[in-house]
Amino acid sequence: MASETYKVDFVHPTGNQNVRQVLRALDERGMLGSFYTSLGFAGESWTRFLPSSLRSECIRRTYPVSPHQLRARPGREAVRLVSQKLRWTFLNRHEKGWASIDQVYQDLDRAVARSLNRRKPGPKVDGIYGYEDGCLETFRAAKRAGIKCFYDLPIAYWETVKKLFEEERERLPEWEPTLVGTRDSTAKFERKTEELALADLVVCPSLFVLRSLPPGTSKKKSCVVAEFGSPPVNLNAVKRAAEGSGKLRVLFAGSLTQRKGLADVFAAMKLLKRHDVELIVMGSPIAPMEFYRKQYPDFTYMSTRPHREVLDLMQSCDVLVLPSLAEGRALVQQEAMANGLPLIITENTGGEDLIVPGETGFLVPIRSPEKIAEKISWLADHRDALPAMRLAAVKKADEYAWQRYTDRILASISTAFGEPRMVPRA
Repeated sequence: MASETYKVDFVHPTGNQNVRQVLRALDERGMLGSFYTSLGFAGESWTRFLPSSLRSECIRRTYPVSPHQLRARPGREAVRLVSQKLRWTFLNRHEKGWASIDQVYQDLDRAVARSLNRRKPGPKVDGIYGYEDGCLETFRAAKRAGIKCFYDLPIAYWETVKKLFEEERERLPEWEPTLVGTRDSTAKFERKTEELALADLVVCPSLFVLRSLPPGTSKKKSCVVAEFGSPPVNLNAVKRAAEGSGKLRVLFAGSLTQRKGLADVFAAMKLLKRHDVELIVMGSPIAPMEFYRKQYPDFTYMSTRPHREVLDLMQSCDVLVLPSLAEGRALVQQEAMANGLPLIITENTGGEDLIVPGETGFLVPIRSPEKIAEKISWLADHRDALPAMRLAAVKKADEYAWQRYTDRILASISTAFGEPRMVPRA
């Protein structure tokens, strides 16, 4: 295949499932050059010699690359992780702290740019794949070297998010501290703007993200929507019939913020006033727990937990509710569906394509506690519909394979290099 002559360097400071899938796909096609990250390891076989607690942490930082492809810069990220555990907040101060997540991203960005600037006789690089907030200097250096820039936008474009947050600050001022993004600096927004301007290809995880781009972007640049893949489906979850005598268990999973729409979930539960509905809230609090209890006291709180235990919790619930204001494509949606949960979500979760109304769940408008309450009430009144909805949710989740995700991205990269679109693998 002609595309195997092209090499793409890949940059991501902290990694995730999406990153691993694209790395693997590039490597399988012989297209992966170097992978730049902060704290990372090549392969995980060596971790079997570590204590179990340390082993799980290291596995989270392993990637499907060879040692000669990995370019790690662990300093700031290691300090960030340690300072979080020790609560040295001055090191993690938003944007400015030496070990804040923004500084981790920018430190790696500068290091990659330096590498590109001094790479003269070394291996040829044709493209660089970077992520929002972490590739401005990299893209600048790439443009000077005639290297194509592939930009992954994991959440809605900043102008859209900023507008939504400003409106929310006026609507629910008491929830403003949970939004975090309202304190982003002008300099950070300017970086995002220039990153997008330098990109040759923009990769979006959902239609919501694509629609959030500035007007005319999709006409000026190549843009692709590549939806994330689902985890393996759990057919056993479908077999658990909803018990008519038990409470309808409604799950909210994610950081306890109004970006995720938690205030609207609480407001919906107040409107319901039903004793046969139970709200379970799982995630990381941004404010003291007393703040959330003041907003709505009658929820069961579950702290963050290992992934296996999250899936077990999902299987004990009946529906996932996530009325987010701004996402890219919340992975928890497909995790929940793969474990038999229908959804109550907004378009802004990036999951509108997951919803077959009344079968896999329901779409509701943002900022609409009344609609959330209406859908929860319908499910509570129609418990006999849940088994079929569980099965429909699992089947829908199974339609989204990771190969489908990576094939779309690599086909777009191929087109950016002037080749015919690659035929997806069977």
